[in-house]
Amino acid sequence: MAIPAELLRRVSREEVNALPIQRYEGPVHVVNTAGELASAMSDLRMETVVGFDTETRPSFRAGESYPPSLAQLATARAVYLLRPETFAAQLAELLAEEHIVKAGVGLADDLKALKKLVAFEEKLVVDLGIAAKRHGLEQSGVRNLAGLFLGFRIPKGAKTSNWSRPRLTQQQIVYAATDAWACRELYLRFRELGLV
Repeated sequence: MAIPAELLRRVSREEVNALPIQRYEGPVHVVNTAGELASAMSDLRMETVVGFDTETRPSFRAGESYPPSLAQLATARAVYLLRPETFAAQLAELLAEEHIVKAGVGLADDLKALKKLVAFEEKLVVDLGIAAKRHGLEQSGVRNLAGLFLGFRIPKGAKTSNWSRPRLTQQQIVYAATDAWACRELYLRFRELGLV
């Protein structure tokens, strides 16, 4: 199936900025302990589709890079934020799960960085940016896709903040949760339109 003609247009920054802002408003769980992880994994394993994203501490010098600081996983009921360095094995297990779609945008770099922490072979990972390009869309970032397909704007606020800090700010938590949730919502919309 092809993308409807009205969605195949280039959306301007002004058009995106004119859309209403939407943030994830459901429960967000910052996973720090084995017990919290067990609860999160129980919820995640009940899903058929999980929104997925990572955040990395920004680097400002040439050649400087950091491992992923945060992984975000969105279910129909909640969003879970966890530290890949602490829970690498469990995250790898989920990414290798054959019965759960992991949907995100621009996932190649995220997966490559995570594989530096732990070896895994991802299964059922769907990059919505690639799916959009395959159907003729030029703009394939999560914000443009959310504007076109979901009719709202995702604020950029905390994108370049320090994701490796021991305690995340409320702004970081909401930003991170919104990205993962939007990826799940986009996947559901793409599926409805027959694009994935």
